[in-house]
Amino acid sequence: METTTENSSSLQRTLNLAVSLASMEAEVGNRLKRLARTVKMDGFRPGKVPMKIVEQQYSGQVRQEVLGEAVQKNFSEAVRAQNLKVAGYPRIEAKPAEGESKDLQFAATFEVYPDVVVGDVSGVAIDRPQVVVGDAEVDKTIEILRKQRVSYVLAKRKAATGDQVEIDYRGTLNGEEFQGGQAKDYKLVLGEGHTLKDFEEAILGMTASESKSFELTFPDDYHAKELAGKTVTFAVTLNQVAEPKLPEVDADFAKSLGVSDGNLETMRSEIKANLEREVKKRIDGRVKERVMQALLDATPFEQPRSMIEMEIDHLRQQAGEDLRARGLSASGDISLPANLFEDQARRRVSLGLIMSELVNANQLQAKPEQVRELVNELAQSYEQPEQVLAWYYGEPNRLATVESLVIEDNVVKWVLERAKVVEVNSAFDELMGNN
Repeated sequence: METTTENSSSLQRTLNLAVSLASMEAEVGNRLKRLARTVKMDGFRPGKVPMKIVEQQYSGQVRQEVLGEAVQKNFSEAVRAQNLKVAGYPRIEAKPAEGESKDLQFAATFEVYPDVVVGDVSGVAIDRPQVVVGDAEVDKTIEILRKQRVSYVLAKRKAATGDQVEIDYRGTLNGEEFQGGQAKDYKLVLGEGHTLKDFEEAILGMTASESKSFELTFPDDYHAKELAGKTVTFAVTLNQVAEPKLPEVDADFAKSLGVSDGNLETMRSEIKANLEREVKKRIDGRVKERVMQALLDATPFEQPRSMIEMEIDHLRQQAGEDLRARGLSASGDISLPANLFEDQARRRVSLGLIMSELVNANQLQAKPEQVRELVNELAQSYEQPEQVLAWYYGEPNRLATVESLVIEDNVVKWVLERAKVVEVNSAFDELMGNN
């Protein structure tokens, strides 16, 4: 059975395969005989079903199985013999027989992995932010934590920004109520931007039991298209005004943050340690992103289209699952356009091939001690780190994600040892995205 190869493009190959019809029919016969020994059919004892009936019932299915196995076997043997690295899955199609040959002819079209030669990164400059966590950053974090634990107490005064108000309201468009335009005992914190700015501004300065009416024009890009650009009338009654009360920074506050003895210095130390871990994580993430981009810029090559399409399918599936998890789709069928994921898929395929080449060429595989160190680091952000360790090591498959992160870190370290690293002083708020 002769196998020939055609190069359709730089990465695409076509293998012409032949399956002996005589050998296939012989194997079909053998399998039907074995099947006849055990097949059960009404009116016959097991193993006593006439061969002709067995053939009528099962020959089509068996022939399809034998043919599929023969084609796959020939394809695998040809790929190994020619040392081809197949990317994705082959597309196998039947061909008309040539000449007097009684063999079955097939064409297997597929792509091969490209030759990836990692470019020189010695001239690349990689900025690494330098951020100091001091008392000011700890104080700012404590204020954020206090605001997250805010309570509200009734106030006998006019409503001001930051107050929580309880209102009844009724909205009308051309004298008719519209969907979503009415509510009773609705609580709203003024200034947080959860409603339209003009609506909140109309409530500012009102006092408990006061009522007022006002007109409001919805923005042209308002999410409810039937209201976009329309002017409506709201009638609002303010039921009560409550002013914010932040918790005192005392032992009770420290205990609410998990400091069992309520010691404020311990609380500040733990907050600072948490901030330093988060700063390191953010810095490492930025450096990693710049390293990966440097590798992409230095290593151009053609990507197998089949791998890109597989990655697009994977990203689409992930996005659909995320939308369902957020409750944004009531049905299970979410179809997102493939072009939304094209650029991301190309990037991921390229980086995967580049990193694979780097890891194999420079022995950058994850070592057990590296995995252990990273698991320990990840566990420190939890209240009971020992349970996190037990969870990871309780099932080896759970370590796969950690091993991937270690490999990425090894690649980043390899690049940084060769590139020009520039230490850049950065603001804490800029790094943390608090601006």
